[in-house]
Amino acid sequence: MATPTVVVTGLGATTPLGGDVPSTWAGALAGRSGVRTLENDWSERYEIPVTFAGQLAVPAADVLARNETRKMDPSAQYAVIATREAWADAGAPEVEPERLGAVVSSGIGGVWTLLDAWDTVKERGARRVMPLTVPMLMPNSPAGYVSLEVGARAGAHAPVSACASGAEAIAMGVEMIRSGRADVVVAGGTEAAIHPMPLAAFAKMQALSTRNDDPAGASRPYDTTRDGFVMGEGAGIVVLESAEHAAARGARVYAEICGVGMTSDAYAIAPPDPTGAGQERAMRLALEDAGVTGRDVVHVNAHATSTPVGDGIEAAAIRRGLGSDADHVTISATKSMTGHLLGGAGALETIFTVLAIKERTAPPTINVTEMDADLEIDLVRDTPRELPSGDVVGVNNAFGFGGHNVALALRNA
Repeated sequence: MATPTVVVTGLGATTPLGGDVPSTWAGALAGRSGVRTLENDWSERYEIPVTFAGQLAVPAADVLARNETRKMDPSAQYAVIATREAWADAGAPEVEPERLGAVVSSGIGGVWTLLDAWDTVKERGARRVMPLTVPMLMPNSPAGYVSLEVGARAGAHAPVSACASGAEAIAMGVEMIRSGRADVVVAGGTEAAIHPMPLAAFAKMQALSTRNDDPAGASRPYDTTRDGFVMGEGAGIVVLESAEHAAARGARVYAEICGVGMTSDAYAIAPPDPTGAGQERAMRLALEDAGVTGRDVVHVNAHATSTPVGDGIEAAAIRRGLGSDADHVTISATKSMTGHLLGGAGALETIFTVLAIKERTAPPTINVTEMDADLEIDLVRDTPRELPSGDVVGVNNAFGFGGHNVALALRNA
């Protein structure tokens, strides 16, 4: 029996650029930053050296009912908002619940719920802790709520691989369909970690940009003055479907996810392998799985977090992975506009890759005033770039602490 082809039939998101996919995509094409100064006193109260982040453009409380926000951690709230958009965008497909899956990841999980509950215990006693605290703080809570939202009974999964989580969730959704476990899978990632503790912890690692005087210009992948990533929040969800199932119901298809590559560095718990070998191999495996070569690739949405070391490692890995074909491949680093959504990043950037391939338009990278001369890549800067016509392939890279590397290859429908 032939392995099913997996296609994308629905997209949903809530991000620092917009409350849905159309507004987020429009913001990205416009080269607009969703990063701004935080309206709180965390810096003064806790001595946190970073005062900005990429918060949601549309607060979850403006979208969900009050009883929903009370029983879900923000990470699950964001996932549900994005799922409702993606499911409607896919035409709310009729599918047997036992043939419908959910795979939704979070890199950190319900950090707001966890730490708020601890504050309650310390200040008011154990009896005042909310009964739903554990279901809310679980890292699989978003996956559970998404499965409830759509009635998925083929399996609800939550792979956790730090900043590669969202892309790995989509990869797992692809495998659920390829293996015959499901006909339709709702997949993606979410994160809600703009909280004093994660900010303090990332700052202590010297991983965050400290450009407090220029929040919108702080995320600057590949620029010679890049000084760290910018925290972001939000969710990206896609509806995956076997091509046969999609065709039978006359569904609109955005793109095919034709290749999956996953590796691990086994180098260190936080920094990537400086050789970039695992990243390169993930890209090679994705292309091999897709049955294509570097000649077919026209676009890469890079992980590109704006860290001094990480960007260079990835750029070199892309160059080696594609060889001389890298000369005709456009690179976009969309975290320059959204900030880094951690466990949601790989999913949102898969959506960006889907739309880039469908609309033949690579989104820009902003804030690059002086390109690092050592990086041999064709970076799309400031304004969108038209992509070639015909049959083309795009790649989305996502890497995470722990040495997790995921590459997804997408082909035009």
